[in-house]
Amino acid sequence: MKFATKVIHAGIDPDPSTGAIMTPIFQTSTYVQAAPGDHKGFEYARTQNPTRSALEKNLAALENGVDAICFGSGLAAQDAVIKLLKSGDEVLACNDLYGGSYRQMVQVFGPWGLKSRYIDMSDASTVEAAIGPDTKVLWIESPTNPMLNIIDLEAIAAIARKRGILTVVDNTFATPYLQNPLDLGADIVLHSATKYLGGHSDAIHGCLIVKDAGLAQRLHYIQNASGAVPGPQDCFLILRGIKTLHLRMQRACENAEVVARYLAEHPAVSRVFWPGFEDHPGHAIAKRQMRMFGGIVSFDLKNNTEAAARTVLSSTHLFSLAESLGGVESLIDHPATMTHGSIPREERLKVGLTDTLMRLSVGIEDVEDLVEDLRQALAA
Repeated sequence: MKFATKVIHAGIDPDPSTGAIMTPIFQTSTYVQAAPGDHKGFEYARTQNPTRSALEKNLAALENGVDAICFGSGLAAQDAVIKLLKSGDEVLACNDLYGGSYRQMVQVFGPWGLKSRYIDMSDASTVEAAIGPDTKVLWIESPTNPMLNIIDLEAIAAIARKRGILTVVDNTFATPYLQNPLDLGADIVLHSATKYLGGHSDAIHGCLIVKDAGLAQRLHYIQNASGAVPGPQDCFLILRGIKTLHLRMQRACENAEVVARYLAEHPAVSRVFWPGFEDHPGHAIAKRQMRMFGGIVSFDLKNNTEAAARTVLSSTHLFSLAESLGGVESLIDHPATMTHGSIPREERLKVGLTDTLMRLSVGIEDVEDLVEDLRQALAA
């Protein structure tokens, strides 16, 4: 089944009781049993919900996994992965990642005994040399957030597999439309489904997709025991959004290329980060493991003062100043004070995340209007 067919049909059947073509929202907390243990596959809604089950089957198909587990948010999904570990275990993560991921590992699980280190993963040999005796998980984003570095997933997954280490790939930026980490050797794929999968900025949601049934069973157990589950309304909204994922991503990627090339030529812009540029250090890898180069573009100004950045951030009209990404509408974000504010400044600066860097989530509007909006904002 091809991708555009999967998003609409995989794991989804008309409702058998009514024939409804859209998966119903099963807004219930429990299910009646004919006798103790004699039920229709559903006992209690924290453990299972038919709307959630349909979404999990769909997500597993999109990422070519054996199972998916849905959560109340992307960070709830990350929380479940970390609970596979014990005190003293180490997560080796890329040094450019979402600030919330860093905060959870360091400030929430650090006091419980989790060790975490953050390194440049652009060279697989560097990753192999950094693995220590307590390293149990390699945590990867590719493209990274917000510097859009590219990591060779296949090479690093091979190293991890040889050492008996789990590879986790946060695939939020790329989505399964552009990249399938399980096919490249990863063990777990994570999504903040709030972003591109939902696509309409109206639901908070997260998910894990795995290729090993035993690992899936362990994660389902943690989910049920910890209770970090999504409601059926949110699952319905993510299912609804996925049906147009391929169309939205295609347009967002096309628009992002136009925006990135415009910014690269603008006299007020000093740096543009987008893996589609041939001189991007990870371009060749991105071309090999992705189908397009994504809808996120980051840039910095030649006048690298915070006042100049704030002027641009407050002067756009179509690019709304807001956290998050991946909706149909375009957003502009200031990572240093918004999405990555929990990362210490000295750590941010090491990877080039300056106080003036701006991140664009390029939406599906008419690209000429988006370019004009950036032109007038930069003119300010």
